Amino acid sequence: MLRRIAMLSAHTSPLEQPGNGDAGGMNVYVLELSRQLASRGVEVEIFTRATSRHQPSLVLAEPGILVHHVTAGPFEGLQKNDLPSQLCSFVRDVLRAEVEREPGHFDLVHSHYWLSGQVGTVARERWNVPLVHTMHTMAKVKNAMLAAGDAAEPVGRIYGEEEIVRLADRLIANTEEERRELIELYDAEPERVAVVHPGVDLDVFRAGRQAEARTILGIPQDAAVLLFAGRIQPLKAPDVVLKAAAVMLERDPSLRDRLVVAVVGGASGTGLDQPGALTNLSVSLGIDDVVRFVPTVAQTTLADWYAAATAVCVPSFNESFGLVAIEAQACGTPIVAARVGGLSTAVSDGVSGVLVDGHDPAAYASALHPLLTDPGLREAMSQKAVRHAESFGWDVTADRTLAVYDEAVRSHSGSTS
Repeated sequence: MLRRIAMLSAHTSPLEQPGNGDAGGMNVYVLELSRQLASRGVEVEIFTRATSRHQPSLVLAEPGILVHHVTAGPFEGLQKNDLPSQLCSFVRDVLRAEVEREPGHFDLVHSHYWLSGQVGTVARERWNVPLVHTMHTMAKVKNAMLAAGDAAEPVGRIYGEEEIVRLADRLIANTEEERRELIELYDAEPERVAVVHPGVDLDVFRAGRQAEARTILGIPQDAAVLLFAGRIQPLKAPDVVLKAAAVMLERDPSLRDRLVVAVVGGASGTGLDQPGALTNLSVSLGIDDVVRFVPTVAQTTLADWYAAATAVCVPSFNESFGLVAIEAQACGTPIVAARVGGLSTAVSDGVSGVLVDGHDPAAYASALHPLLTDPGLREAMSQKAVRHAESFGWDVTADRTLAVYDEAVRSHSGSTS
């Protein structure tokens, strides 16, 4: 029986608001999984890099969940690509947490993203405990699907990921496709890679609330609402949504009176280099009168936006899973998404949404227009979207993750006996 695990999330804190900077689906994943584990009697200590001198070193986030804010490098101003140089400091403080406790304080380490995985490989050896790692994204996959203007992942990350794959007792892939990529691109041993889908909070993200949500957000009840939610960066391709809206208005000018294009989220990654790019694009496309830019919002407000939307567009160049797609479907909103990565699992093509090959705005316009203008089609997909999302509860994710932990413990014990 596991008593306590160390959860490593070096570059982004689960306490940060998703949608800004480096905070996104991984933040939600770490926090929700930790909640489920704590509810099952497994204590979780999360280690993340401090980004402000005002953050307390320890925070009891919830009963059974302790967050360590580790000082590693300057508090402000570091980009994600600067963090590898600070990992020595991070490792030192993570290892100190065990030294200051009774021997055997942690039963297992679960690391998230390659930076944390590097720390996890050291903790595994020093503490003699199993390491479970979740990639979330992989450099070789991202580099094969770069958006225009996006920077390639450095070779150092690739080497780091290869080392993690070699040393981890178990790897958790979000989808079967990610499992295949780990095996084919990183030579992972198939028996050490388990598929565990991320989940959705079905209490927060609920269907049947469109009229209520539109009233809360000040959106007309007869509006055709097209929503993009997520970090504003080339990888997520929010520009494709705006360009698709422009194509729809060119094809169907009558839509302009009802169309609302909502972009919810904050700049991240290479998107920080041109924070006004989307605003300028909406003006140049002549659609700034129908576009709303909304800063990052809390999960409950995000649920209102999903519920208020007629359709949600997720045109990313790569997604390890696509929590936005599952959350929106749980709210009863159909998805139009790129046929990439985990989105092929998160969206049931032709049932709960539509998958589009490539990133041609005209193709997205063709997929979106029927959903925005045909209430019968939208309602039929809405009902199926809810049923599809219901199979992705976080309780299922936690049960399957615990099974992987058990396998890792048995494997590790066998290798060290």
